[in-house]
Amino acid sequence: METLLLNKDDVHENTPMAELIVAVEEAFQAYENGDAQMPAKSYIDLPQYNGDFRSMPAYLDAGDWDAAGIKWVNVHPDNPDAFELPTVMGTMVYSDPKNAYPLAIMDGTELTMKRTGAAAAVATDHLAVDDATSFGLVGAGVQSYTQLEAISQVRDIEKVVVSDLNEGRVARFIDHFGDDFDVEEGSITDAGHCDILSTVTPVEDPIVHETDVGDHTHINAMGADAAGKHEIDDDVLLDSKLVIDDYSQTTHSGEINVPWSDGVLDDDDIYGEIGEIVTDKKAGRTADDGVTVFDSTGLAIQDVAAAHVVYTHANEHENGTQFDLLGV
Repeated sequence: METLLLNKDDVHENTPMAELIVAVEEAFQAYENGDAQMPAKSYIDLPQYNGDFRSMPAYLDAGDWDAAGIKWVNVHPDNPDAFELPTVMGTMVYSDPKNAYPLAIMDGTELTMKRTGAAAAVATDHLAVDDATSFGLVGAGVQSYTQLEAISQVRDIEKVVVSDLNEGRVARFIDHFGDDFDVEEGSITDAGHCDILSTVTPVEDPIVHETDVGDHTHINAMGADAAGKHEIDDDVLLDSKLVIDDYSQTTHSGEINVPWSDGVLDDDDIYGEIGEIVTDKKAGRTADDGVTVFDSTGLAIQDVAAAHVVYTHANEHENGTQFDLLGV
């Protein structure tokens, strides 16, 4: 038996976004229905290197398919300047649940970007107004691209407003999407008054306040992935219909982790988890809703679902490199 080695380009080419969105929604459903195992994300802190490692294992049974895997990922903010390496790098090991054979080892960085966009699209589909046509972005880094790529699959996006302190990033984003959408640079307030807003920054002091958001805007809070990070002002969170991806992760390292730790926000302020909504245990957007917020920390079940999609298509297309990892 051989293991399939898939690099960044292989992952990109074998991840059709529409199919990935379905797979990620199925992963949320499996988790909610008790058909998934996802131990808590574990951290290895390396303050001497201003970085950390995170391990994210999971198994899920989506009915028509099941899958298992683990992602090993880092966050080292000094990497670009010190080593000319990305801040975040990941490696995904995708295994056959029947016998544990490692079917594939693939780039987890591209995988993470894809599945993060897909998760935002799932939430947007259930929580944004049906006739949404405008999309705002706060942060024009690498994660912003799959946000637009995915969300435009579930809503007919026409206008895009992007806000970032780095004019070069904004220019690259506009150049990339300018032929497909009406894309313009704007302030955080301009972006926040779109029908849908995704925030993808690493800030620790809120940058999106009540006056920055429209009356019926849906917000995907995607940037917070560690304790102390906080993009959305507490008043926005408290006044919104607040949906989270996973209770233990969001209270530890999601958008709500700071107000949660400070006692500003508690259980009564959380409407529910995304799994409850995609399984119809709780309603998504209703006619009475104003601002909605999805607090996404990124779950290992999403990585496994994405790896399943990638591996399936890579096999079909004979992409990647086969190698004898175990010699069996």
